[in-house]
Formats: sequence, structure tokens, C-alpha cells
Amino acid sequence: MFLFSLLLMIYCGTICGNLLIITLVSTSRNLHTPMYFFISQLSISDILVISDVLPNMLHVLLNNGATISFAGCITQFYFLGASETVECFLLAVMSYDRYVAICKPLHYNVIMKSGYCVILTIICWVFGFSIVLIYMIPTAKLNYCGRNMIDHVFCDIVPLLELACSESHIVHLEVYLLSIPIIFIPITTIVMSYICIVLAILRIPSSTGRQKTFSTCSSHLTVVYIFFWTIFSVYVVPAKGQSSTISKILSFLYTVFTPFINPIIYSLRNKDFIKAV
Repeated sequence: MFLFSLLLMIYCGTICGNLLIITLVSTSRNLHTPMYFFISQLSISDILVISDVLPNMLHVLLNNGATISFAGCITQFYFLGASETVECFLLAVMSYDRYVAICKPLHYNVIMKSGYCVILTIICWVFGFSIVLIYMIPTAKLNYCGRNMIDHVFCDIVPLLELACSESHIVHLEVYLLSIPIIFIPITTIVMSYICIVLAILRIPSSTGRQKTFSTCSSHLTVVYIFFWTIFSVYVVPAKGQSSTISKILSFLYTVFTPFINPIIYSLRNKDFIKAV
């Protein structure tokens, strides 16, 4: 009951915090900029991620275990993967936005027009919800004839493949190949953007100017670090001998903790948000 109450408070806080950001960006003229538009899209993605996982987790805790239908499990798996993929691309787009703002400030309004920002966002959402189908459909078509107990907190690719009776090498290969466009391309974009940003900041003569410029990126960098560190720990380079408990905790971090902490990072450290409130 303690864990149920704690997670329920986190869920309510996450929904309220992200809805507050979406509402403020939509209604406040001072927040009608590309950076805050992308933050609002990130908030929508966070709501989808935690709403896909936590309500069912609360149901499991309240009943000391529960069942989920195969269709429900695959649906949860699909929306979680799609939302997380969208978040990867949105974080990359946000780093590109910071790059243009700092490295090409005089051309910022010309490059980052509202129509261009909308197109980038649509690409993130469409690509995110489409590319996941490549490994989701083969996973759903595998034979699950043995035990049906999922040793995890939600339906994810790893626990599902562990339950499959048929050969899953093709699905494993697809997942590894798709990690290039889903994870490594966004990370490469973020790293290249921030290399250019750091070089531009170092050319600023005053230390106050350097600090002020870098502070506009600190919130985004914090979110990127937390999100991709947990993603890498769970999917890309899991530690040898990593226990199922550690895997569950790491999965819990990126599905519940990250959506909860994102509004706090972006709002409490941002004067424009505080003023809009």
C-alpha cells in the first residue's frame, strides 16, 4: 500500500506538471517560441509513457498481482516503444534548436520558423509510431506456448522475447539494427550540436556571458543525460550478470521517474515558466 500510494502521487504529480507546461505554452505569448513548443511536445510524450505503464502497475500492486491479455500486453508494448522513440527524436530536435539559437543567433528566426518546427515535430511523431511496428509485429507473431508469467513491471521487448517458444533471433537482429536510427542517430545529433555549442560559448569573451548562454542548455542536458543513461543501461549495454531487480529499477527510472522529473527540471529552473505561472 505504501508503494501504491507513492506511485499514485508520482503519477498525479507527473500528469499535473506536464499538463501545466502544455497549458502555459499554449496560452502564454512569452512562451510561443520553438524551444517551449518542443518542451510541450516532450510533455505530451511523457504523459503517454507514464500513462501506458503506471495505471496497470498500480492495479497490479493493489491486487498483489494481476493478469493482462495478450492483446493488452502487445498494445502496452507498442505505445511504450513508440512514445520513447518519439522522445529520443524530440530531444535531438531540441539540441538542434539550441545549436541554431547559440551558433547562428542572427538566423534563428529565419531557420526556426513555426511551420518548420511543426514539420519537425510531425516527423518525430510519425517516425516514432511507425518504426516501432518493424519489431513489434514480428514479436506479436511469435509462439508463446510455455509459461506466461512476465518477470517485469510492464510488457517490454526483453521479457516478451524470454517467454517466446519459437526462434526470436530475427527479432533480436531487428531490435539491434533499429537501435541505430532510434538511439544512435539522436545521440550523434545531440553530441555534434553540443560540440558546436561549447566551441561557440568558449569564443564569448566574458565569463558572465558564457555562463548565461550555457544556462539555456543546462535543463536539456540534464534530461538527455537521465533519459539516455537509463535507455543504454536497459537495452544497449546491459551489465553482465545484471539481475532482474536491477533491470526493473532501471526500467522504472525511464518510464516513471524521467516523466516525473522533466517538468520540475524545465519549470523550476526557468524564469519564463515561473513568470507565466
